[in-house]
Amino acid sequence: MSGTDPAFSVIVLGYHNASALPAFVRRLASALAVAEPSFEIVLVVNDFAESQDPTQRVAADLERDDPRVRIVAEVKEGMMGWDLRSGLAAARGEVALAFIDGDGQMPPEDVARAYRRLRRGDVDLVKMVRVRRGDGAWRRTISSVYNLLFRMLFPGLGCSDVNAKPKVLSRAAFDRLELTSDGWFIDAELMIQARRLGLRVAEMPTDFAPLAGRPSFVRPTAILAFLRDLLLFRLREPGRRKRSD
Repeated sequence: MSGTDPAFSVIVLGYHNASALPAFVRRLASALAVAEPSFEIVLVVNDFAESQDPTQRVAADLERDDPRVRIVAEVKEGMMGWDLRSGLAAARGEVALAFIDGDGQMPPEDVARAYRRLRRGDVDLVKMVRVRRGDGAWRRTISSVYNLLFRMLFPGLGCSDVNAKPKVLSRAAFDRLELTSDGWFIDAELMIQARRLGLRVAEMPTDFAPLAGRPSFVRPTAILAFLRDLLLFRLREPGRRKRSD
């Protein structure tokens, strides 16, 4: 390690989560301080130019109050995938990187749990499996169908919950990825590339809380886009796998 950059970077996706972010970041920092004292929290609060949402102001206060917090606040050119890629590009972690939504549905303590698992050295990527979910029967059904399709189209990875976060991966594994998705498909794209590259993946159980404070960003159009991208990536995958062999 260089001695100047942190060992561990955690990207928190904070789009329009002003009410949840302060408590979430405090809990995350507390858990990380025990698992890895050398860490940074990269708080991504990109937004559209015309937005009046207060999240960027809340994030700036968090950055001012804690030197371990850095914010990425750019004018949005995409959705969740674009936000995540902007956070990953800013991350300096030399040992590992992680990402998680900052809306409180996923326990921030899971990041520290997954990081400790990664540091055993026998896997390249650790992710969660939502074994208990509070987001309603409809979302659970959609998720089950989506994950079944993913396993049918991309067998062999042993991934039972594609979109579950946090995801924690070694810096060496991250540097092999070429993520391009601008939207919600980026979790699946990462797992598809992990399969192609032969990354070693471990899953850990977690609880998924109900969403409070704002409506879900996952609309029916997003579900259709998931399915479309899943099929498109399957069609492209044989040639890509051949080139990487």
